[in-house]
Amino acid sequence: MTERDVTIYEVGPRDGLQNESAVVPLEAKVTFIERLVAAGLPVVEATSFVHPTWVPQLADAAELVERLGPEGRRHPVLVPNERGLDRALELGCEHIAIFGSATETFARRNLNRSLDEQFAMFEPTVRRARDAGLDVRAYVSMCWGDPWEGAVPVEQVVSVGKRLFDLGASQLSLGDTIGVGTAGAVGTLLDAFNDAGLPDDVLAVHFHDTYGQALANAYAAWQHGVRTFDASAGGLGGCPYAESATGNLATEDLVWMFRGLGVETGVDLDALVATSVWMAGVLGRPSPSKVVTALS
Repeated sequence: MTERDVTIYEVGPRDGLQNESAVVPLEAKVTFIERLVAAGLPVVEATSFVHPTWVPQLADAAELVERLGPEGRRHPVLVPNERGLDRALELGCEHIAIFGSATETFARRNLNRSLDEQFAMFEPTVRRARDAGLDVRAYVSMCWGDPWEGAVPVEQVVSVGKRLFDLGASQLSLGDTIGVGTAGAVGTLLDAFNDAGLPDDVLAVHFHDTYGQALANAYAAWQHGVRTFDASAGGLGGCPYAESATGNLATEDLVWMFRGLGVETGVDLDALVATSVWMAGVLGRPSPSKVVTALS
């Protein structure tokens, strides 16, 4: 057994908090990230350099990165376009992520671009980031279903995902944005990506728990060979542009499952649960995570 058999890519501070209506104080965000790191999470996505009009919760992105000090530059940040990249470069960020859509409707609603136009927007962003020595992750959303278009053809998801990855990403995260995926469908899509030349070791999965399938889907992906899993402490989050998207897969639930499988995550579950209980207090409501509820 290696020190860590899987990598949990913690998205709570960005994806988890972005949908909160009440603005979380900067101090609380800083503490949240520091506690997640202290709990052993190897990757913690800190924030997004999106225009504050679109996501007011993340208007303090630059200040947050600065407050985190040298460590803050190592946390991935989401950048929607070249303007977002400019801000990340100014702050010395080392890892960025772009967020594409597998469907036309969501691309227009989330990016104000058509399905094809999104690539023209991302191409110079990724090229400049790579030229500056930054690592780039690509997200593709609506991989298993879209609230406006319904089921998304597998070949369409693979085509979009591969185009995003081929811009220069080191990893592609497949998002079940509205939580409609099932274990069988997860395997089918992963097979299709493998057939298209993207092996499991460059893929990550990002599940939402709308239908209670997120953990089963994560298990299916792990059995398939995926070793990077997005999750959100306490099950925080949704998507501000897809109202049917409920919370992310809770990091604690994922860690508990892997512990039972004898798979090392490197995460201190007790410290993580305590962190989510604390954040639930900040937000004024209990965590939806079953493991947080059970252990607290």
